[in-house]
Amino acid sequence: MPGNLTFDELKKLVHGGSIDTVLVCLVDMQGRLMGKRFHAAFFLESGHKETHSCNYLLATDLEMHTVAGYASANWARGYGDYVMRPDMLTLRLVPWLEGTAMVLCDVLDHHTQKEVPHSPRALLKRQIARLADMGLKPMMATELEFFLFRESFEEIRQNGAHSMTTLSAYNEDYAIFQTTKEENVMRSIRNGLYGAGIPVECSKGEADAGQEEINIKYSDALDTADNHAITKNGCKEIAWQQGRALTFLAKWHHEAAGSSSHVHQSLWTLDGKPAFLDPAGQYGMSDLMRHYMAGLLAHASEITYFLAPYVNSYKRFAAGTFAPTKAIWSLDNRTAGYRLVGEGSSSIRVECRVGGSDLNPYLAMAALIAAGIDGIENKLALEAEFKGDAYEADRLRGIPDNLRDAATALSGSNMLRAAFGDAVIDHYVHAANWEQQDFGRVVTDYEVKRGFEKA
Repeated sequence: MPGNLTFDELKKLVHGGSIDTVLVCLVDMQGRLMGKRFHAAFFLESGHKETHSCNYLLATDLEMHTVAGYASANWARGYGDYVMRPDMLTLRLVPWLEGTAMVLCDVLDHHTQKEVPHSPRALLKRQIARLADMGLKPMMATELEFFLFRESFEEIRQNGAHSMTTLSAYNEDYAIFQTTKEENVMRSIRNGLYGAGIPVECSKGEADAGQEEINIKYSDALDTADNHAITKNGCKEIAWQQGRALTFLAKWHHEAAGSSSHVHQSLWTLDGKPAFLDPAGQYGMSDLMRHYMAGLLAHASEITYFLAPYVNSYKRFAAGTFAPTKAIWSLDNRTAGYRLVGEGSSSIRVECRVGGSDLNPYLAMAALIAAGIDGIENKLALEAEFKGDAYEADRLRGIPDNLRDAATALSGSNMLRAAFGDAVIDHYVHAANWEQQDFGRVVTDYEVKRGFEKA
């Protein structure tokens, strides 16, 4: 569901003294919340209409470095303003922050007052609108994994991100006793998010020491992306408040499992019927679903950047780790990149297992929808399902195994250029190339430890 607070309800809470601060946030290229803290009285007066932010917020890297070479924001153009227009449907309480509410914003061009095409929320909304024109609505869910650590963010930073210890000591997949050791943090996360209008279903231990998963109820694609972004921010803030740290890095250590963000997706008619379901079809799949899945597979390499946006992302793809290495589909098979789930029922859907926990949900969902639409529009035929262990199979369609190859596939994608626009694709290709370039200039611990004496 969207936010859990109306404007009139906010007025009452502000006038009653229980809310004094409103977070006004946009979502940046990395999927993070950026924005301002408004005094609630000013937000009620005029801040709810719009505010402004520097346009470099959609042209930086993880370190907030002002990366040269973007056409949309650069020194020659003076790094001007964007308009942040609150989407009041996302207004919500933030229970873990005293006296605080939050709203998400759409990002508009200061001069044209149109949404900035490469802004993550606008990208997803455009693909949702394309489906609406086809009489369809995308329903999605993300399973978000992360690692919890005994130390605080500050302690880990002061130690140079070395020698941190996971809060649990061994594999805790589904383990109640092990996850009890993390329950102080996880209970606060579940209850805090639920109080913010995020329909939390559950949390569970994942497949390594200190690894947790949080699951949010299936919803329409935009609501799911909003929930995902708020959840990541909330998890970090709540862990920080308890003196703990957590990371959504896709692969925090080479000996640990990776963290994923599986994306479940299905299409429904505008009058609420499951468009992926045909009881007479194989496994209950409609022709529409088969075309959609064929589109996902046909464009799997092209959309990988939006599922794995950093150099580190590709270290997660390893055999025997539940992270896929092949872009194929299979029935209820966790070795496949795309898994058919809910066969024969109204909940029939496809789970994309490619994405890591570091993805931007808006960009990932927009890319998946665009690929699926292409499959529908061109009536692409779905290849035969794969059976068996995809890790051991030869001559299957692989997932790009590094950022450079994913960026090349993205740049050459006629489908995504038609769906997103050339300027948008060039913007994100530039982001990918910068990540690769920045990594390439750094001497890593691995190189020094391996070669300092022996080279």
